[in-house]
Amino acid sequence: MKLNEIRDNEGATKNRMRVGRGIGSGKGKTGGRGVKGQTSRSGVAIKGFEGGQMPLHRRLPKRGFNNINARDLNEVNVGRIQQAIEAGKLDKSAPITVESLVAAGVVSKARDGVKILGVGELKTKLSFQVIGASKSAVEAIEKAGGSVSLLGAVAEA
Repeated sequence: MKLNEIRDNEGATKNRMRVGRGIGSGKGKTGGRGVKGQTSRSGVAIKGFEGGQMPLHRRLPKRGFNNINARDLNEVNVGRIQQAIEAGKLDKSAPITVESLVAAGVVSKARDGVKILGVGELKTKLSFQVIGASKSAVEAIEKAGGSVSLLGAVAEA
């Protein structure tokens, strides 16, 4: 067998139907669009229209809320930071910031900041300068002898 001898199986491909090419074609005259009316014309876009009945997307109740002021944070576990330190990607003497985490490849891009979460174990004394940290993360960091300073800290109720 040669590459130039390879063919599709018989009946695997069909030529597309050319509509509006005479009565003999089987799809001539109106071209499968029926007779008269809005949808027989070009440029018709009545996707959700149900003939005057209230459309389904308007019958269903609205749900949820999208907060335009919400911060898009990277969430990083203390265990992941410990892995980066053991791999030599993070400097344990310098404070851990968004920029240092991006440079180390722990997070892909900075977004609005970093929140430290408490999953995993931290064995190294580190100082963090981040947007947020969970209670368990703060406990783990302070247990290892480190410190957390929150940037732009907002008083939480």
